[in-house]
Amino acid sequence: MSYSVAVAGASGYAGGELLRLLAQHPEFEIRTVTGHSSAGRPLVDLQPHLRSLAHLTLQETTPAVLDGHDVVFFALPHGASGELTAQLTNVRLAIDCGADHRLTSASDWAAFYGGDHHEAWSYGVPELIIAERAADGTPIWTRQREYLAGATKIAAPGCNASTVALSLAPGIAAGVIQAQDIVSVLAVGPSGAGKAAKTHLLGAELMGSANPYAVGGSHRHIPEIRQALRSAGAQGEPSISFTPVLVPMSRGILATSTARIAPGVTAAQVRSAWEDAYTAEPFVQLLPEGRFPRTADTLGANTCLMGLAIDEAAGRVVIVAALDNLAKGTAGAAIQSANIALGITETTGLSVNGVAP
Repeated sequence: MSYSVAVAGASGYAGGELLRLLAQHPEFEIRTVTGHSSAGRPLVDLQPHLRSLAHLTLQETTPAVLDGHDVVFFALPHGASGELTAQLTNVRLAIDCGADHRLTSASDWAAFYGGDHHEAWSYGVPELIIAERAADGTPIWTRQREYLAGATKIAAPGCNASTVALSLAPGIAAGVIQAQDIVSVLAVGPSGAGKAAKTHLLGAELMGSANPYAVGGSHRHIPEIRQALRSAGAQGEPSISFTPVLVPMSRGILATSTARIAPGVTAAQVRSAWEDAYTAEPFVQLLPEGRFPRTADTLGANTCLMGLAIDEAAGRVVIVAALDNLAKGTAGAAIQSANIALGITETTGLSVNGVAP
């Protein structure tokens, strides 16, 4: 079966990555691409690497243009998709790669984004552990993919947020780490900030430099991380010190997260929590003991690689996670979630192989 697809915001980085992955998907047919100021121009003027899609022309981003497709992916700035999605009446599956439908808390939205708060959609991180209890009170683990099956509205994650949440959720769910006093420092490529021209994202500003931003708890992905850790079973309100650093690589995230080990927990129990969580996952992989990932190994792939160490002197676990912010961090997660929602094999159209050198 072939599903008709539209991509709104096709001229940007996230839109371009969606199209690159969708172009090789055997069950999706890209029929419509839209832009804002770029409407009326050939897609390859804005995305010259997408040669197989040279026949497409960017159209206006309006409900009339997007309605009637089986699947619509939104790759728009925050605040832009919520109004549009509310006007669609004939779409089988809508997936927002922006922030508009991620947060369940209106107060968190007001504090970190501002403007109208829209309803939260099913969260598009299939591997995320969800802690629940059976009827007899026994704790059980489920996965977010169970809430994606048959979904009609999906919120793809923030790339930094999903990297950190996937890094920490196994330990939270297993009770081997504490949800307070978490520290995450991320080296990130500037493509996560979008394609708009900004002085601090210019090559001349980035090359040969590392630049922290959103320091001191102001990054917009923080409430999304806390929300995910609560879902994973955090005892008490999670607290995290989160510091992203722009580095001179076009794409990629290397997230180093540390958390306090719960009293009485052994190093073997800590590692087992992550092994149990991800052994059967095709796209989230824990490396052998003593090995740690590089962003280069994940470029272009729908893969999150992790390494884990125990800092016994500090009483903390250290998790280092690498992924491609545009692939597994955004577009890949969106397509993986779409596969699940539509009953397509989850791995269809997505590769674990990166591009080297």
